[in-house]
Parts: sequence; structure tokens; C-alpha cells
Amino acid sequence: MAKKQDAVLMTSGSIPGRIFNFAMPLLLGNLFQQMYNAVDSAIVGRFVGKEALAAIGSSSSLIFLIVSLFMGIAIGGSVCVSQYYGAGDHTGLHHAIHTIVAFSLISGAAMTVFGIILSRKLLILIDTPADVIGLSTLYFSIFFAGSLPLVVYNLGSGLLRAVGDSKRPLYYLILSSVLNIFLDLLLVAVIKMGIAGAALATVISEAVSAIFVMRALICTDEPYKVNIKDVRFYGRQLKNIVQVGLPSGVQNAVVSVSNVVIQSSINTFGTIAMAGCGAYMKIDGFVVLPAMSFSMALTTFTGQNMGAGDHERVKKGLFAGTGMSVAMILLIVLALQFVTEPLLHIFTSDPEVIEVGLTMMRVESMGYVLVAISHALAGVLRGVGLTKIPMFVMVGCWCGLRMLWIMTVARPAGSLKLVIAGYPITWLASMIILLIYIWRVDWLHYYEKKLK
Repeated sequence: MAKKQDAVLMTSGSIPGRIFNFAMPLLLGNLFQQMYNAVDSAIVGRFVGKEALAAIGSSSSLIFLIVSLFMGIAIGGSVCVSQYYGAGDHTGLHHAIHTIVAFSLISGAAMTVFGIILSRKLLILIDTPADVIGLSTLYFSIFFAGSLPLVVYNLGSGLLRAVGDSKRPLYYLILSSVLNIFLDLLLVAVIKMGIAGAALATVISEAVSAIFVMRALICTDEPYKVNIKDVRFYGRQLKNIVQVGLPSGVQNAVVSVSNVVIQSSINTFGTIAMAGCGAYMKIDGFVVLPAMSFSMALTTFTGQNMGAGDHERVKKGLFAGTGMSVAMILLIVLALQFVTEPLLHIFTSDPEVIEVGLTMMRVESMGYVLVAISHALAGVLRGVGLTKIPMFVMVGCWCGLRMLWIMTVARPAGSLKLVIAGYPITWLASMIILLIYIWRVDWLHYYEKKLK
């Protein structure tokens, strides 16, 4: 299959170069996507107050919980598409893409209904304090009113990345992020709509990015072109997508439950702790982006090369991608020691809130390299099609072990530092288990065995 337009075959050329050049637009795109909530928080914290900032922080964990289920399933779609693309199977590629588009429309509508109806009940469930629950419910409800464009963009951009195109999703995110900043300032700082304005700005910006990504898929002449009349579920592809993607979706959702438990524990320390941890989590979201970007790049790289049957290239990609991810994370951890306090001042001027944020940085920064390695190994296994392995490891460590830590150590001690320490401890456990699996198990031949 010849290279065409923005799609890139990862089955030839320099391995580090292919992975790096693919990961960098992903990283920049993730940076701009992360800007959505960060800009909301910064402007709301400055122009509305710390209660509104705490409200966004409280609702963020629940938003991620619900979104992550569908986004995890989308990983299954991307893996199948990359394997069909690498193997040159245009029919399978066509059916997989249209099945994913159908799934995005149905799941986006479901998320809208679910988020609006259950928003307040879910916030009560995680012990959101009475002084911020009204604001949290308002932000949560408006955000999920825009679920359809959120899902369509993420699934559509995942399809483009699966065929090697990580640039156009970046361009669309830059446009929508600039629009988001403008609308935040207009609706919150000028029109004084408060937290509702911040949520509305995010929804409008996501709708713009969804329109552009679908236009790219509909207007192309490539094998991955979307024809509206062909959008439906194709049995074989739906089965493959669910088999590969459901474990990732379950993993993301269950791990998110543990984050909700941690958020619930943080909420018990009061509004200052909520605001400080919420502010730093916006920074944390940027810190882990290189690990996530290289993981996604490794999934596409592995999927295409497994489709082409090149095992040696897959192994070399594993080492190259992991090394680059770790190197970048180390540089960021070093920079964090100097820039975290100035960055926290963007969100708030309250010294107590800032001190909580600095505490969270000091504890979490010890484990970011572990995150990079875990994500890289999981990305390769997903590209092979072994999504159940990362699911079991992440659920066991990032959920089971993390919740056990909270319940048996952190909560009885009444220590916020120990609550936060649950992150690096469980990152270490997942890295060790995944390394052992990669070393001891014949994972490279899973794809061929599945085809037989």
C-alpha cells in the first residue's frame, strides 16, 4: 500500500523517526486538549473564586470516569483499523471505520442522557461539599450536554491516527483550543456567566473540532473514507472491536473509580485541599501527556507492523518508544521543581491552596517515570491485540491496590500526603508486572494465532 496524503505506513523507514514523528503531533494535540479544562480552571479560579475552582476539580474525576469507558473502547477500533491498514485489507478497513462511526453516534447520545440525569447524584456519591455541589452539578450537566461532539472527535481522530495521520487531529485541536480560550474570556470574564460560561465554551469548542475531523473522513478519497450511507454495525468488525476495545474501556472505567475514591478522600479535607489538588491535577494532566502520546504511537506502530507480520520491527519499536518517553518525562520532572509554584499562581493566589498543590507535586513527581514505562508497555500490548493484559494489570494495581491503600493506610492515618502517595506506589506495581509479562510470555505471536 503506497503512502497517500497524510496517512503514513509505519512498516518501513527509521523506527525511532517514525515513532517520534508520529508521537509529537499526538503530544501537541494532547497538550491543546488538556488546555480545555486547564483554561476553564485558570479563568474560573481568577474571575469567579476558589469555590468554583473546587467545583471543576470535583467534577473532573467523574467526567473522566464516564468518558474513559467509551474512549477505551475506541482503542479497540484504532487497533483493528491499524492492523487492517498495515495488512492492506481495504474491505475490513471500510467496515471497521463505519462500525466505529456508528458506535460514536450511539455512545455520544447515551453519554448525554446519562450525564444530565445522574450528575447531582454522582457528585453526592463522592462526598462533594455542600458549598460547591451546586456549581459542580451545573458544570457537570452542561459538559455532558455536549457529549456527542466529544465522542465523535475522539473516535474520529483515533481513526486518522490509526492510519498514521497524527497531524490533522492536531490542527483541529489547535483551532478549537484557541476558540475555547476566546470563549472562556468572553463568557466568564466579560459576560460574567461564571462556571456555566466555562462549560459552554468547552462544549462549543469540542463541536468545532468534531465537525472538522468528520469532514476530513468524509471528504477524502483514501481507503478510510467515510460514506454516510454505509454507517452501521458490521458483525465481524464489531466483534473484533469489542473484543479488543472492551477490556481497555473496562480498564479505564474501573481505574477511574479508584480516582473517584481518591477524589472522595481529598474532598474530606475541605475546600482548600480540593482546590489545591484540583489545580495541580491540571498541571499533572500535562506532565503525563508524553507517556500517553508515546503509548498511542506505539499502539499504532505495533498494530501496523503486526498486520505486516514484522515481529523484529515491533520489538525494536518497543525499546525505542519506551526510551524516548522516559527521557522526555525525566526532563519534565526536573522542570517541575522550578515551574510548579508559578503555574499554580495561574489558577489561584490563595497561599494555602498553592501549598497543597506543591505537596501533591513533590509526592507524585517521584513516580512519573514509572507511568511512562507502564504506558509504553501497555501501548505495545494493545497494538498486538492483547488488551486484556493491560486491563488486568491496571485494574489490579491502579484500582484494587490503590483503593486498598486508601482504605487501610491513608484514611485511617488522616493524611493527605498518604492519599496522594497511592499514585506512585501503584504505578510501580504496574510497571513491574508488565515488565515480567513482556519478558516471560510469547506475546509477539498472539496476532497470528488469532487469525488461525
